[in-house]
Amino acid sequence: MNEYKTVKAKILLVEDNAADIRLTEEILQENKIVNNFDVVRDGVEAIEFLKRQGKFSNVNKPNLILLDLNLPKRNGFHVLEVIKKTEELKRIPIVILTVSDAKEDLVKAYNLHANCYVIKPLEMQEFSRIINSIVNFWFTVVKQFDDE
Repeated sequence: MNEYKTVKAKILLVEDNAADIRLTEEILQENKIVNNFDVVRDGVEAIEFLKRQGKFSNVNKPNLILLDLNLPKRNGFHVLEVIKKTEELKRIPIVILTVSDAKEDLVKAYNLHANCYVIKPLEMQEFSRIINSIVNFWFTVVKQFDDE
């Protein structure tokens, strides 16, 4: 079901769950979206990647971040706060993609300027539908700011 136009999607997935990483990658490949798809597995790596530090000095800046909240080393809230306080990063859309349906997490994420908050479904088909919807919205509906 490829209903997307060809886009130059540069997606960063910040996720420590191997199954979610694999499934997200498969969904993106299935839809043949022209993209750079990068994955980091903890909050420290996420910040280093986005600030192009160390082993990430030559990476492309993403134009969408899918951010889990429950991460090792630094949680997603910390990553979100750093991004939104960093001038060259703050305009990158951030989709919180988490299992948490706690109201306090939702409020905190929006207070830190997350662009949207999505609860990961348990069923694989629903997860696929959600990823497809996110990609469709951010890369075919929304006009993105491109400062590179």
